[in-house]
Formats: sequence, C-alpha cells, structure tokens
Amino acid sequence: MAEAADFQGTSASPARRWLRRTAALLAGAPLLAALVQVPTGSAHADAQASTQADAGSGPVSVAVDSLSPSAPTDGDTLTVSGTVTNNGKQAVTDAHVGLRVGPQVTTRSRIDSVAQDSDDVRTPAGPEVGGKYVEKFAKLTPGVAEPFTISVPVDQLDLGRDGVYQLAVSLSGQTSAQPWEQILGIQRTFLPWQPGEAGTKTRTTYLWPLVSTVHMTAETGANDQQTPVFLNDDLAEEISPGGRLDQMVSLGKDLDVTWVIDPGLLAAVDAMTRSYKVRSGSSTTSGTHQALAKQWLAELQQAVAGKEVVALPFADPDLASLAHNGTNVTGSLSQLKTATDVVANTVEPILHVRPVTDFAWPVDGAIDPSIVKVATSAGADKVIARSDSLQETGGLPYTPSAPRPIGGGTTAVVADARLSTAFEGDLTKASASTLATQRFLAQSLTLGLQTGKQRSIVVAPQRMPSASQAQAMAQAVTALQSGTWSQAQDLTAAAAAKPDPAATTKVPSASSYPSSLRKQELPRSAFQQIARTQDKLDNFKVILADQSRVVTPFGRAMNREMSTSWRGRAMEASSFRSGVESYLDDLTDQVKLIDKSETKLSGRSATIPVTVQNNLVQPVDHLVLRLSSTNPTRLKIGDSAYEEQRVSVSGGHSQSVKFTTSANANGRATVVAQLYTEDGQKYGEAVTFDVKVTEITATVMLVIGGGVLLLVLAGFRMYTQRKRAAAREADEDGPDEADGPDDGTENQEGSEDRPKGESEAASGADAPEQPSDPAPDTAAENADPSGTGERVDR
Repeated sequence: MAEAADFQGTSASPARRWLRRTAALLAGAPLLAALVQVPTGSAHADAQASTQADAGSGPVSVAVDSLSPSAPTDGDTLTVSGTVTNNGKQAVTDAHVGLRVGPQVTTRSRIDSVAQDSDDVRTPAGPEVGGKYVEKFAKLTPGVAEPFTISVPVDQLDLGRDGVYQLAVSLSGQTSAQPWEQILGIQRTFLPWQPGEAGTKTRTTYLWPLVSTVHMTAETGANDQQTPVFLNDDLAEEISPGGRLDQMVSLGKDLDVTWVIDPGLLAAVDAMTRSYKVRSGSSTTSGTHQALAKQWLAELQQAVAGKEVVALPFADPDLASLAHNGTNVTGSLSQLKTATDVVANTVEPILHVRPVTDFAWPVDGAIDPSIVKVATSAGADKVIARSDSLQETGGLPYTPSAPRPIGGGTTAVVADARLSTAFEGDLTKASASTLATQRFLAQSLTLGLQTGKQRSIVVAPQRMPSASQAQAMAQAVTALQSGTWSQAQDLTAAAAAKPDPAATTKVPSASSYPSSLRKQELPRSAFQQIARTQDKLDNFKVILADQSRVVTPFGRAMNREMSTSWRGRAMEASSFRSGVESYLDDLTDQVKLIDKSETKLSGRSATIPVTVQNNLVQPVDHLVLRLSSTNPTRLKIGDSAYEEQRVSVSGGHSQSVKFTTSANANGRATVVAQLYTEDGQKYGEAVTFDVKVTEITATVMLVIGGGVLLLVLAGFRMYTQRKRAAAREADEDGPDEADGPDDGTENQEGSEDRPKGESEAASGADAPEQPSDPAPDTAAENADPSGTGERVDR
C-alpha cells in the first residue's frame, strides 16, 4: 500500500503542551540523580532492570478494556478503563495510572510500527496529563489485577490539528529494588481526532459476510418431503442467541454495510425450519431447532431489508483451487456455473430481496490471471481483490480508490488490506478488541487525510468472523459511520466509482500467489472425485421417473465439495466427498439384477428368466436388459448371440424378464445378463451364470418317438371301441332283435378278428413309464409377457 508523506505540514504545538513537556523534563532531573545514587552492590536489582530492558515491557501489564468515545470531538469526555497486573516478584508501591498523549502519527506505516511495540516502556510516550486525572494505588501485589477508570475532558489532552495521536496508558510506581518513580508498564493505542466535518469524506464500503462451513449431506429421507440429513448440530449452535451467526445478524442490522451471503447457508437454515435429521455416528436423530431457524431467518430478513445483498455462488466455491487445480478436470467449470445459476432461486425466495450476483470473491482477495479467468467464467464481471495482492507499484503517496479496470471488461474491486485484516486474531479479551478498534479508526482517518481527492475504499474482512471479532467490527463501523471523515457506500457504487488513472491495474502473476494460501487449496484429486461422482449421477438419473429427487441434493452436495470453507481441513473435505460418492453408489445399487445359479436345459429350446430388483421408492424406466451368450454356437439367445428387452420396474418391486434360448449342441454355455441405460451405458454389475445343455442322442429320440406312437395307437383303440359299443346299443334297440344270436358269440368272434398288434398297442397304453423315457430338467416356462412387477420381500 502506498503511504502518505512522512509529514502532513508543520505547525507549532499549543503553549500548554510545550509547558507541560518542559515541566516533565524538569521533574525528571531528580530521577536522574536517584539513578546515580543506586547502590552498586544490588546485583539482583541490576539483573531485574536488565531483564526488563531486554524484554521492552515492564513488570506491570496494562490492559485497556474500553475507550469511549472511540473518536471524540470537541466537548467530549474521554473515559478509559481497564486493569493493571503486577507480573513481577516484588510489590509495586506508590503507584498510579495516568494518560499520556504522544506525538501525532502521520503515516499508515507508522501506525503499524507503534502498534507492534505498544507495550515497550523504553519508547517515549509523551507527557502525562496528570493532576486529578490519575488513579492511585498504594500497593500492587504480585499476580493481582487491579481495575482502573480515568475520565478526562478532551480539552485537557492538548490535541492540536486533525489527525491521529498516540494515547498511552501507563502505570508508574516503584519497587523495593528500585525505589524511585518510573514507568513500570504501558499500553499504547490511538486516538483519532477530527472534531469538524471533513471537507471531502472518504466513501467507505464495509462488507458484512454471512458464510459458514458445510453442514448438509447429500442424504435425504425416502418420504415425499425428502427429509434432509445434517452432518452435525453445529449450525444450530451458530444461530442460537449469542452464537456467531446470531451475532452477525443482530449487530449488522443497525449498520450501513453491504451483506455478502452464501446461498448455501440460507438453504441449510431454511431446511432446518422443517423436519430434518442430524447424523449421530452410524444413525440419525431428529432435529429439534425448527423454531430457532425460523427466528434467525426472520431477523435476517428484517436486517437486509433495504440493504444491498451480494450473493456468492452456492456454497462459496474456492475459486483459486478451481483455477489452479481443477480447470484441467472435465466438468469442473460446469460445477461453478451450476453454483451460480441456482443463486437467484435460493436467495430471493428466502430473503425476499433480489441479490447482486456479478461479484466474485477469491480467498483473501488474492488473485492471478487464472483466478480472474475462472471467477469471470460463470458470469461475474467484478472481482473483489485486496491491496496486498494487487499492490501499488506507481509510488502513489496516497491510497487510491478501489475500482481498477484490469481488462476484458472486468473490474477488480481492491479492498484495503490494513482495514480488512484489522479484526483477525483472538479478540475474546476486551483489551484486544479495543486496541483493534482504535487501530482501525486510526488507519481510516490517516487514509482520509492523505489527499483531498474523493476516494472509494472497500473493507473486506475475513469470511467467517468469530462472535468476538464481529463485535469489534461492529464497534468500529459504528464509530466510523458516526464520525466526521467517512460516509457509507454500497459495494455496487464503489465498483462503479471513477478509477484513479495512476493506480495499478496489472494483475499479479501466478508466481506471486501466496504459498501459504496455495498449500490450503483443494487438490486435483478432489476435482477428479467430484467429476467421477457427477458421471455416476448422470448415469443414475436417466433411469428415474423423478430425477429431481437425486439431482438436487447431489448437485448441491457437489457444490459444497468445492467450498472455500474446506481450507485447512483437508481430512474433513476428503471424508465429505467420499461420503457423497458412497451414498450415491448405495442408491445406484438399489436397482440391480438378482444372482442366478446354474440352469439346465433339456431339449433344443427353453425360456430363461432374469430378475431385475428395484429397492428405490420411485419407479425406474429407460433401462435395457441384455442377455448374451458367450458361446452362441452352442447356445443362442433369441436368434443371435444376445437379446435385449426394455425394463420398467415399480418402486419397491422386482420383475422377471424372460428370454427364449435355443441349443445347438450339448455342454455348458456361459450367459451374461447386463443392464444398460437407453444411451448404451452399462448400469450396475453384470450377472454371469452357466446354462447346461443335456445330451440329445438318436436312441433317446427313438424312445421318445416310440412313446408318442404308443400314445397315438392307444387313443385310436379307445376311439374304435367306443364306436362299436355305440353300434351294439343301436342294434339291441332295433326291430330285428331275433336276427342276432343272444349268446354273445358274434362279439367274441369280433374280438378275435382284431389284429394282434392293435391289441398289444392298446395294452401298451396303460403300461408304466420306462426308465429310458426322458424327463425335463426344468419346469415348463410361461411364455406370457412379464407383469408390471411384484412386491419385493424385505
């Protein structure tokens, strides 16, 4: 970042300040004399003093827990409170806490230097305000923290021209080893001073991010509502009162900020408003935070009403990882396009505002040509960068405006690095939060005093601030927006501001991308796994009657697999990807062929049934079952080596598909059953089984022919016997009954006239079956068309 000149003009200090500093120097003369009188034999005191000098910080730590107002004006009373703690081994006596106003800080780099050595007792801190504006302690016991509060009218601080002043809180006292008054502990901070309205205010855009980690899985229930399954209950904790996301909403609603929201987070909370499950080991439990989710969304709706909302692509994909490791993997850029396309249908129905979708935000605003190319591939034409990535090289003595045209119709909106990183780190302690707030305001005011030009500055903080970081951010933004040197502006307006013609517009090379960020990227293997999962999904969905039941949950799950939130969590990211793919495999396996054992064929033709089972809750269609013979010379399926039939199976049912086969020779033939989608892609595992064709010999054929002939002759004999019996009955009933003998001789003679062979044939019809008669090895198959399906027994 370009710095302002080391000074911003010179002016004489007020007389009172000069007199007080002179008095301080005169008061220090006795201290010098006391130093000369220190006994040379006090080795312990010398060692202690040497250790403190080496450390820079004194034996007493000073914590400034609050400073109000953060940016005072004329007539205000400044109140500073905190604690002092004696970390030494000796008690401190005759102690007091006082305020010291140091010299004005005129450059942004000087602010960094002062903040770095904020507790160094060796560095001059300016004269003490003194008088009644101190708090005294008769004794500070080692290890004991003592609170203090000092209130002083601002006009007693002798502040001069507009700018940033060092403000130090010091603890002065003495020990038994060093019995003279000295500064034993100090804490420096900054006091912005601009009592009047600035002639040209800095237009400041503060991004307020609502982003979280991945919470939802690809799993859904089998019911019509498709009850979603969450990885854990962490999201409920974040939106609970006092939680991180709860704080972001409750604090942001009163600020003039631009909301930057991940639609994936909104979708997750919205899913929690209805029935949902939470994974617990290998099982799931019912979620119970519906009311909490509804309340959080209602508060968010109120907070963003009338505000600008910038929506990131769904699940906040890692643009840098995609650019560096995913572009050579087929389909990766399509995932980004999908994540962008679903934004409008996610944000607006939930928040009832139309989001801005033409901004891309790489991690930490770090860019290179490949990141810019990927970021704009899905439709964004503005990339949020940061000034420690797109650095100034022209030697400007001021910080230029955020928008930079970088070619191809793309604008880089360069956020200020110092302001954007002001609230990182551990801010759980009030003292850390107060120092961060004052430093932020000091940087902002110093930036505003660099030049009289109108500038647009953007602040892009970390994506997921903690609750304490959010509180510090809100405190700083509140002070900034109530101050006299800055005015709020939306991100869209900042991007549309007139660019500074002297500002750098060259995108840094790939080699300049920070190695620390590159180490956290998703690897190429991650994008290969995502592509593999997508291929499996494409192959699975074509057989479904209702594709949306799998396309939507798995599509969003693959978006989440590319999330920026996986940085620094490589094992968790890998586990999530594997879980998504494994669950898809399980669903795919619910439609399968039932294994078959060896089948025997006796004769030249028969039908072979193959069963398709569908354990899904919805019907499957657009499947083709192919039965193939590996030895068509011995066994044909239909009229060739294979036959195909279309398959449709209702949800939770199975269906047998029958194929006609013909045998040309004896022996064993291997048959393969395989499901295919209609576009020719294999579906599921093949089922292989053997078909044994039994021996077909001439002797067997003769035996079979003889048996058939006997059956025909037996039938003919029965026919003739019945015919003759009918004729006799007709003769007995006729008028010429006397013409025939009544002793049955004619009937007996008629029996003797029958050929012997006929009689044998007739008797043979009732003969038992011979052992040589062939018997089929399989029952006869019903050749009727297969039914719609039968219920699977589970």
